[in-house]
Amino acid sequence: MNEKLSMDQLGRMTPEQFKEAQKIPIVLVLENIRSGLNVGSLFRSADAFRVKGIFCIGYTPVPPHREVLKSALGATETVEWEHREDATALIHELKAAGFTCCAIEQTSNSIDLSKFQHDPNIPLALVLGNEVDGVSQSVIDACDHTLEIAQHGTKHSLNVAVCGGIVLYALSGISDS
Repeated sequence: MNEKLSMDQLGRMTPEQFKEAQKIPIVLVLENIRSGLNVGSLFRSADAFRVKGIFCIGYTPVPPHREVLKSALGATETVEWEHREDATALIHELKAAGFTCCAIEQTSNSIDLSKFQHDPNIPLALVLGNEVDGVSQSVIDACDHTLEIAQHGTKHSLNVAVCGGIVLYALSGISDS
């Protein structure tokens, strides 16, 4: 029989244990995301993959926004986050701190996510953009790379929260284990 596991059987850490646990060296940079539900979903993915933190840029909703809390299901209490106004300035700051910065966007020189080679000891900043306009050109220009998820249907993009989950799965090292 293939029984669904109970919450106790999953053996998840407490929020206190999460805060003390080692994080993977990835931060998400959410540039002008409109939907609090998308932001909350990204907080849940950040918790699931135990990333270092989230930067909410510009008008991206932040906790305790009702929609963020609704879809985050408590992840806003575990994942460190910060609000900033200027994504380009943040990218320059992160690069100066040793991060490799990657915009998740379709560009003339984007790298297929499945082909991106990265040293897991170098911290990554992953920029996810607005649901309609994507990552701004000034941020793309400031980043080291643009990464793209191959798509084979009629739509030209994925929902930003779905995209963030896929990219975190691929780059967190969990998919390699």
